Amino acid sequence: MRIRIVDAFTDRPFGGNPAGVLLLDDAFPDDDRLQKIALEVNHAETAFAHRLPGGGEADWALRWFTPATEVAMCGHATLATAHVLHTTGAHAGPVRFATRSGVLVATPAEDGSITLDFPTAPLTPVTTPAGVAEALGAEPLTAFDTGPNIGDLLLELGDEKTVHALRPDITALAAYSARGIIATARAENPELGYDFVSRCFFPNVGIDEDPVTGSAHTALAPYWSQRLGRTTLTGLQASPRSGRVRTDLRGERTLLTGRAVTVIEGELLA
Repeated sequence: MRIRIVDAFTDRPFGGNPAGVLLLDDAFPDDDRLQKIALEVNHAETAFAHRLPGGGEADWALRWFTPATEVAMCGHATLATAHVLHTTGAHAGPVRFATRSGVLVATPAEDGSITLDFPTAPLTPVTTPAGVAEALGAEPLTAFDTGPNIGDLLLELGDEKTVHALRPDITALAAYSARGIIATARAENPELGYDFVSRCFFPNVGIDEDPVTGSAHTALAPYWSQRLGRTTLTGLQASPRSGRVRTDLRGERTLLTGRAVTVIEGELLA
């Protein structure tokens, strides 16, 4: 079985968010084996995909595992999987993935970028939970629940510098949402090519800080589109690895566009 490590939402190796990608010959093995492989890969997500029979609503079945658990949605590992399918010739043109979040489509462009069609996260304003400011290390301006597919608490902070400077108590953050915390702020200088910044901390799925989170941008897109008055935006995820996601809000769907680079290819022997 071939295994690849792909850096997603970046055009350079060792940037963006790394994901493991395994294309299976047959149906998924048992969940315990998938989880053990994901733990061995030990990246934020490992994607497992296998081809589906022709004539159906999807071309490939796709699942995502962190080192600790299976997740309902993952943007960067979907981008990484689509990149592997297209660069290896396993699939040409748009690819439809059957997932726990419905059918997700990845469409390649001539410039090498890939656009993902994901469901827009429903945002519900909530009262900022007591203690979250202390755990995060900054006082939020607003707080929103992002719905069941993502399971995060979205917090807007006062400015971009505050987002960059965060040094949260990761263990304490686990109490405030199903997956974790999205911290965001308006870009201080949009002339640098991005409209908002974010950082994502996901202690409940075994990820202290996710480098670049596609799924989080299905919540960030409607949030910042409403505030900035534009449906097409670019987000900078300000993790140490960093990466950019172009978002295009289409009502109940959000398009996420980025690039990917394969950095390791090998064989799974176990």
